[in-house]
Amino acid sequence: MNENPPEAAAAGVFHGARTVQEWQDREVETEVLQRLYEVLRAGPTSANGFPLRLVFVSSDSEKARVVETAMPSNRPCLENAPVVAIVAYDSRFFLDLPQRFPAAGESMKKLFESNDELAQVNAFRNGTLQGGYFLYAARAVGLDYAPMSGFDNAAVDAAFFPEGRIKSNFLCGLGYGRPEGLPAQPERPGWDEICRIV
Repeated sequence: MNENPPEAAAAGVFHGARTVQEWQDREVETEVLQRLYEVLRAGPTSANGFPLRLVFVSSDSEKARVVETAMPSNRPCLENAPVVAIVAYDSRFFLDLPQRFPAAGESMKKLFESNDELAQVNAFRNGTLQGGYFLYAARAVGLDYAPMSGFDNAAVDAAFFPEGRIKSNFLCGLGYGRPEGLPAQPERPGWDEICRIV
């Protein structure tokens, strides 16, 4: 099914990817963000559920609300990013499973409605999986990124999702990075440190 050579697919998405520290003074067009979404939305999830929710913050006033929730060391990167994405998930994602997964969506919806713990685990897991697709898609459309978890989730949720149903997962600066602002790439663990075959 995968017609792209694995090395070619990995080169732009993984091998060239770094967490950006400094940004070019260059706007991210709405059309680029829309293309990003079109790429990521095809990624597979459990029962075709779609818990992912995205808020693309670009105005100075709204960005200031996000930045103040971040750890001090993370604030400069977010302040200077052309766009800050709030990558979040819908804790009630299962309500539209009958539409998203016609074969068994109604029974899955009832299962999650009767088991809140299971529903929340699935919302977070599949929302995080889709967050990974988000990063992949950002690279695929030519954007650089700076994902981070050092922020006050409750403060972001209160500011941007006051109804309580949607929960923030991570923040991500988006734009076009300055390569000269990157430190040397630290060593990543090798196969023997991380993997085993049993």
